[in-house]
Amino acid sequence: MSSINEQLTQKFQEALEKYFGEDFKGVDPQVTTARDLRHGDYQANIALPLAKKLGKNPREIAQIIVSNLSLENICTTPSIGGPGFINLKLKPSYLEKELNFLKDDQRLGIDKVSKSHRVIVDFSSPNIAKEMHVGHLRSTIIGDCIARTLEFLGYDVLRLNHVGDWGTQFGMLITYLKEVYPSALIKPDALEIGDLVTFYKQAKKRFDEDTQFQEVAREAVVKLQSGDQESRQAWQLLCDQSRREFQKIYDELDVELTERGESFYNPYLENVIIALDTEGVLEKDQGAQCVFLEGFTNKSGDPLPLIVQKSDGGYNYATTDLAALRYRIQEDNAKRIIYVTDAGQSNHFAQVFQVAKKGKLLPDTVEVTHVPFGLVKGEDGKKLKTRSGETIKLKDLLNEAVNHARKDLENRLQSEERQESESFIDNVAEVVGISAVKYADLSQNRVSDYIFSYDKMLALQGNTAPYMLYAYARIQSISREGNIDYENLGSNGQIMLKEDTEIELGKYLLQLSEAIKEVENTLLPNRLCDYLYELSKKFNRFYENCPVLKSEESIKISRLLLCNLTARTLKLGLSLLGISVLERM
Repeated sequence: MSSINEQLTQKFQEALEKYFGEDFKGVDPQVTTARDLRHGDYQANIALPLAKKLGKNPREIAQIIVSNLSLENICTTPSIGGPGFINLKLKPSYLEKELNFLKDDQRLGIDKVSKSHRVIVDFSSPNIAKEMHVGHLRSTIIGDCIARTLEFLGYDVLRLNHVGDWGTQFGMLITYLKEVYPSALIKPDALEIGDLVTFYKQAKKRFDEDTQFQEVAREAVVKLQSGDQESRQAWQLLCDQSRREFQKIYDELDVELTERGESFYNPYLENVIIALDTEGVLEKDQGAQCVFLEGFTNKSGDPLPLIVQKSDGGYNYATTDLAALRYRIQEDNAKRIIYVTDAGQSNHFAQVFQVAKKGKLLPDTVEVTHVPFGLVKGEDGKKLKTRSGETIKLKDLLNEAVNHARKDLENRLQSEERQESESFIDNVAEVVGISAVKYADLSQNRVSDYIFSYDKMLALQGNTAPYMLYAYARIQSISREGNIDYENLGSNGQIMLKEDTEIELGKYLLQLSEAIKEVENTLLPNRLCDYLYELSKKFNRFYENCPVLKSEESIKISRLLLCNLTARTLKLGLSLLGISVLERM
């Protein structure tokens, strides 16, 4: 089913071609939702740029377009405002027709893409031997939302977890554990993950201060890379333990990932160097193999190189990322690759993509995108940390969110004198707590930093997960109160829009596909959050102004259908954010 925007765009394109000829076929008429709803629901802005191109008055161009439009089944007569904006007001009869189609459609009018292809979303990416911390929160849930949205649209999505499971840190850790806790290298889970992290920090401190320890650790890396059985066994034990801890977090967040750590690409690193050398883009600089970049300079203003092979013959993160990119294109057949990492890595990815282009590792047929995000800050405006200055563990943050949700729920139940089972309280606290954390993050423009506040994210009012969940639960309470089965309201029941709040709600229900399309194109989950928040507000206004169960039968059925359509839309939208709904709160 075409969205309203797509239908209007097609009508304008037909009008432009009809009057101006073949040269104007497919011209974008710039149809958008209206900035000022007093003038209409949508507007087309094409008259202004077209007037400049043709050397005519924009209002004259707007009038020509309007005269050639065929919109009588969709809109009332278009009006022209300001310097040449074409304002469009949708007819209630058109809205009713579209909504009555939507109520019987399992996908709520959202078609799958006509041509699917492989899309890779690279997100989360914690490091082995370290616990996931608050810094991993944004990558994990933003990446999951993008993956869910693209999957729903019908793309073949591969969700990759590029785990840090290789490099100098393992030589350092293995060397240190041999001295202080050797059983951790031969027995599974000999250490708690927290103790392993502590030993990692101690090993790093020793590495930075002790040159002899450095040398032994580097030798351990060489042994590991050369396939030494004892070293590989120790490395595998450490990796397996960390993976099990990561999985607990992913299970709580309901996030699915396919792990492919840095180590996976080791066999392909040398071929990257050969490929770059074949294309003649490698240059030696102080013994290292480099590619000099355009647009990047050092403090002296000299061109900045990206090192792909160190002077000692070793490789680095850039080499691994190039090997991963090449593998994803050649072996995974990806046509779009999306990297969800913090904004601090923007330069790194810009450099890697440029080298890949220069070295012909990245063809023009493949789209690569870095999806950056800002910091999570505390209410003091500083980077979110514990009182002792440590980075907050992600599991602790999630547990605290659930505890806050439980306290809020228990206080509400007490004030309402409601009795609920322990299992009900457990489930609601878990869903609300985790949903609140996810939504608080996703509702921000990901490029910006945001302030983390349990009180704000758990509020029942405002742009929060509980507000959306409550709107959904309210609709379910209507069905319980009236003993209504939404799924069996009767195929003869029709949605009729009589009141202003009904019309506003119906109109907005038809804009879901536009919000999802926005996420697909911009990779900004907050566009979907904004839509769901506005939908919830419009439903609540409808609920307050339009009696449902006490209306005469035909109006009652219509309003129940509108309620159910709202609930289904909220449920789908929230599911794309990775949020489960609740039948009761």
